[in-house]
Amino acid sequence: MTHTTAFDWRPFLLRWSGEWSDSLPDDETRSEEDEAARKVRWLGFPPASEERIAAMEERLGRRMPPSYREFLKVSDGWQHAGGFVWLLAGATDARWHNNESGLADMFEEDLDEDAGPAERRDADIWRRGLQLEVESDATRVLMDPEDVDEDGEWAVYTWASWRAAPPARYANFREFMRDMFREFHSLRARPADGEPEFANDTTQELDARMEQARLEALRGDWERAGHALDEAKEYGRPRAAGLGDQIRRLLGQTYMVYFEDVVTDPQYAPELLPALVAEHAAHSYRGDSTLMFHLRGAGDDVVSLAYATLEQVRNGTYRYTAAGPFGEAVERARELARWGDTDGAWRTLMDALPVWQPLGPDHLAPLGWVADPLLGPLLTPERGRELLSTPRGGQAGEAPSQPAGLDPDNLAWLAAPDALDNLTSYRFVLVEGVEPEDLPGRLADGNEAALDDPMTSHEARHRLLRGQREFSSYDDKALMAVGRAGTRWSFAFDSDPAHFDPQRFVSPAAASAGTRAVVVWSGLRTRRGEPFFHLSVAQDGTEQYAFTYADGETHRTGQIPPALDPDRFFGSREEDTEAERSLLEAVTGEFGVHLPRHAITNGRLHTFTTRSWTRPPGNGETYAVISMNWDAAR
Repeated sequence: MTHTTAFDWRPFLLRWSGEWSDSLPDDETRSEEDEAARKVRWLGFPPASEERIAAMEERLGRRMPPSYREFLKVSDGWQHAGGFVWLLAGATDARWHNNESGLADMFEEDLDEDAGPAERRDADIWRRGLQLEVESDATRVLMDPEDVDEDGEWAVYTWASWRAAPPARYANFREFMRDMFREFHSLRARPADGEPEFANDTTQELDARMEQARLEALRGDWERAGHALDEAKEYGRPRAAGLGDQIRRLLGQTYMVYFEDVVTDPQYAPELLPALVAEHAAHSYRGDSTLMFHLRGAGDDVVSLAYATLEQVRNGTYRYTAAGPFGEAVERARELARWGDTDGAWRTLMDALPVWQPLGPDHLAPLGWVADPLLGPLLTPERGRELLSTPRGGQAGEAPSQPAGLDPDNLAWLAAPDALDNLTSYRFVLVEGVEPEDLPGRLADGNEAALDDPMTSHEARHRLLRGQREFSSYDDKALMAVGRAGTRWSFAFDSDPAHFDPQRFVSPAAASAGTRAVVVWSGLRTRRGEPFFHLSVAQDGTEQYAFTYADGETHRTGQIPPALDPDRFFGSREEDTEAERSLLEAVTGEFGVHLPRHAITNGRLHTFTTRSWTRPPGNGETYAVISMNWDAAR
């Protein structure tokens, strides 16, 4: 139940009237009605008697909802309800709309056979609604006698053609008026030059709550802080959106997150600009004028920093830094993330977060790192909540529980299709006792034996294809991401391999020179051709054992350990796809390795291109080579 009849209208309306009066410039030209209201500090009218309300109800044929009745007993109408309704009806002026505006016809034109109750309501309200606006800026206010709650309250709907939005609904007349009071505040919160400062009891209360919310956020009580900041934002309080947006961005929200009023402050721009420009850069269709709109009012130094940061974000060279012990942890975390240990990188940041210090009172949490190409992918909504729940900035509080890591300590996750069913086929090489940066020297030739900058798999593949001039039907050079696969092991991983040709496949056993290497190529869920699986293990450049399952048959060489014996996994064609998880679990157990799921699927890793995984064509074998001359095409 809403208990709307318990609301005390008079002090609410008196405060509204007084704050409206105080907000008016002394030299402003006003209508006689506005000047009279200013002098008596009252936007309302004399109260309506019970007899007057009863006569109204007899005229309209309906008893009015409780909150509207109680309002009329205090003021028989209202001036300046928000910014766009100049006169709100009292007992005499309220009347049935009866589609006087023709809006029912307009909304009905958009209805089709799939229209739901909400769409039909938007059309029907104009035929049955009680019209409350008397004078307005093309804004309609109607109460719906068919949208009634258990207290007898009628929902209120507002609509303005210039808003290009469906009608807004309020649960009752009281909630509508409270929102109009907020709208009045939001429109007066930033007075123009020459206008009086907008300061009153309401703004002082809101600003005090914002200060309390700031401290609560630093103590880890971000939910309570967020509610207070959201309320202040609805009233248009300066900085409220900028503070609340810091919480929203760490929860993974980016829509309408602009750090208003705070990002343009040179004190906070180094932390907040990267998050703002990273979201801008992620949408290539946005012109840079859009970014400047969100930086309106910023000084030249902030604008210059914004463009410099935007360039760095776009070319992947932005690098987040922070001061003190937390900054040292940032460097360690980046190095861990660089080689795929995103769980370790996150824990490194969280362990150092309690000693993090804000740049000033309007800085609630470290934020620039979300634009760092290596650190940004660490963020998930769960991790964002952990960060926000951690006391920091010199404030005390209870430490939150740690969420589960994102990386299973095995290989079996590769057998579990993701939401997009991407990894239906993949291949990887594991090399023991070798650092990830040394893998190109073992798996690539010549000028290809070097690591590219960290990129997502999509970015790396796009970059490779963009620069490729020749395409061969016999060559199979793999684009592989590299990182650490456990104690003393490194990996090279290809998430989108070419078609598997068992007759021409060459295992990259040379990677094992002076050590041991494991090669896995799985296509048990491939969409191209028959299911297959290959495993080979080499020592000192020589293959020790291997098996290839393809076309329903298994070919093996060497002495295969019992734990990896293919007969354990392939019994019938129906079991082919079920064998993948068991095979990966066996490889995990045999070599004590794992692959970092989050880094491979969502993060950025160094990549390189290997030598071909297939032998050159033999006599009589045909192939095709396509050469592209992009310059000539232009």
